[in-house]
Amino acid sequence: MHLIDTHCHLDFEVFDGCRQQIVEQALQVGVRQFVVPSVTRARFQNVLQMANDFPCIYPALGLHPCFISEHQRSDLDVLQGLLSHSRVCALGEIGLDAREGMAAMEVQLALFDEQLLLARRLGKPVILHVVKAHDLVLSRLRRVRGQAGGVVHAFSGSEQQAREYAKLGFYLGMGGSLTYSRATKLQGLVQRLPLKWWVLETDSPDMPLQGFQGQPNTPSQVRRVAETFAELSGVSLEDVAEQTNRNARQCFGVNYLL
Repeated sequence: MHLIDTHCHLDFEVFDGCRQQIVEQALQVGVRQFVVPSVTRARFQNVLQMANDFPCIYPALGLHPCFISEHQRSDLDVLQGLLSHSRVCALGEIGLDAREGMAAMEVQLALFDEQLLLARRLGKPVILHVVKAHDLVLSRLRRVRGQAGGVVHAFSGSEQQAREYAKLGFYLGMGGSLTYSRATKLQGLVQRLPLKWWVLETDSPDMPLQGFQGQPNTPSQVRRVAETFAELSGVSLEDVAEQTNRNARQCFGVNYLL
């Protein structure tokens, strides 16, 4: 069986010194490809180098809303230049975060809008970080006609919002949150929404699964996510893997995740 982790931060420092081992552990349980989104300009080259070191890693480049204090105007020019790299499969991680303590929304919106326009110009899908801002993100996406869709990472919105994202060509990312007994809302969405809308992810080293709290999450756990998804949806594990892999390939393009 073949699985794809569509969102893991293998460039983070917690994996320094054990990155090879973490990748090998994932490969042993059937995780064959990894999409690694960057969050700041300082990480762009690290992510690209990882893709050179590991053919199974596919980089995405973007400026994350939670790190706005680290971004500069010139970062957008650097981003545009690097997105033509042959292995870069998406623009991300980008988005909006309306939690208390985050940067002012008008500042986030300016950065988000520019990156959406850049993605449209280059024909790249986007990987979205959205917290308490789904309706606002949807409204911005509708304004950017012709954008190539993407993934809503760690989807936590409503069923109606999920349907609106699907209309715009977006897939819904599902990870370790699904494994918690209290996650009845997410579990209900998995049961009601079609499998063709979902992709699997871990957000490693974040978002540990139930029973693994306090430990760095790893891409090998995407198999447990798939198993939970299969149990909830009443679909075989093999069918979950096959369809979510197909979704990931369609999202990121036929030249990626082969």
